[in-house]
Amino acid sequence: MDLPTGFGLKGLKQLRRAWIEVEQEALSRITGKVRPALPKDDLHLIRRQIDDCLSETGGAASARARAARLGGVYLDLDAEGRNNFLKLLAVEYGVDDDALRESARAWLALDSEGQAADLRSRLDAEARLRRTLQSPRMRLLTKFNDLPEGVKFLADMRAQLLEIRKEDPQLRAFDREFKDLLASWFDVGFLKLRRIAWDAPAALLETLAEHEAVHAIRSWQDIKHRLAAPDRRCFAFIHPQMPNDPLIFVWVALTDGISERIDDVLRIDQGELNPDKADTAVFYSISATQPGLDGVGFGSFLIKRVVDRLCRDHKQLKHFATLSPLPGFERWLTEEHEHPSDQQHPRVQKGLEVLADAGALERMFVDRSWLRDEAALAKVAQSLTVLAAHYLMREKYGEGARDRVANFHLSNGASIERINFPADVSRRGQKQSAGLMVNYRYRLKDIETNHESYYGKGEIAHSRAIASLLRIRLPD
Repeated sequence: MDLPTGFGLKGLKQLRRAWIEVEQEALSRITGKVRPALPKDDLHLIRRQIDDCLSETGGAASARARAARLGGVYLDLDAEGRNNFLKLLAVEYGVDDDALRESARAWLALDSEGQAADLRSRLDAEARLRRTLQSPRMRLLTKFNDLPEGVKFLADMRAQLLEIRKEDPQLRAFDREFKDLLASWFDVGFLKLRRIAWDAPAALLETLAEHEAVHAIRSWQDIKHRLAAPDRRCFAFIHPQMPNDPLIFVWVALTDGISERIDDVLRIDQGELNPDKADTAVFYSISATQPGLDGVGFGSFLIKRVVDRLCRDHKQLKHFATLSPLPGFERWLTEEHEHPSDQQHPRVQKGLEVLADAGALERMFVDRSWLRDEAALAKVAQSLTVLAAHYLMREKYGEGARDRVANFHLSNGASIERINFPADVSRRGQKQSAGLMVNYRYRLKDIETNHESYYGKGEIAHSRAIASLLRIRLPD
């Protein structure tokens, strides 16, 4: 078939696309139906529905129906449309600046009167100020909470927001509010702890495999070993309103002593230990499944819940420890090497010199043969563990540890027990920490004290072995 003069195949496709857009725009104007990409011309339709949801007209049933209708519209949007929806909430449905100024002035006026001000008037002004500080978008989001799968809907919505917030101040302000809202619903006290076994539904096992973020599950035989072996345990934290979507998986190995190498835990052909003979529980992987809950801490005693459960089931257990990665070590060490500051610690300077002289800086994170070169490893083992100890103990964001895994365990009341090398020779383990791993230890009698010291003073509980590493004078 000959194409019309002046049009190529690409031109016809563009023409057809333009006509489809014209058709969709006309249908949108006639029916009031929002187009999937939520273009600017359709924003008034969304505003109308949002305002209807925020109105106080009608009873609870009407409010639920309006929220369900708006939620359905959001789910029908494509990625661009959802981004535009979230930007609309960020820009137009924050705190009303004029109302905030008026409420603040009213409160300040009464506060300046001191004891002369009527107590009831002051409390009423405080209540008005508090209501004003609750943005319309937060009142809107709470209306989804009561819908079936409403909490999951909100977690997924925040995941979308995290993808686009970047450095936009309005989107970041929206995200801070959103995170605080979710944090009020996801404290560890609200979560149920459930053991996951090999006979769990296939869909749950697939979720386990999909979200294993630390040590990838390579086969069904692999996951069976982790779930069915007598010396293995897996626990899930589940929110009552998301019963089919576990939030966190905690993988545990029952062992004789604290493990130093991850291969000893993960190997399928490793001899199984009678759980009644184990004296140690090693937490070797903790994985979150909901990106939208990133930054929501779930409280500070998540691991203590699992420890308490293990103590109940296995009264002979004496030690509780992790075998954990150092996900930020490579980035920190690279920054220190390539962009040293005037305040760089002498310990770090000397450690980097040793690594450079041994030719390790070019190989340790990328050369797979390096972790098999025993002579090369022997030259740098001490320097690497000293640098890792410095990184964990001295490098901070604010009062907290810079390393996110360290921050998690220290927040939960652990202490830094031991640094192991080489402990993880996988490609991922080499890329992020040159094969280093850490044992964080949970002592029941110290968990709350460690937690309070870490949060209150930024103090990091650690063993004598870690303290000794920080006193080592590296050789010239």
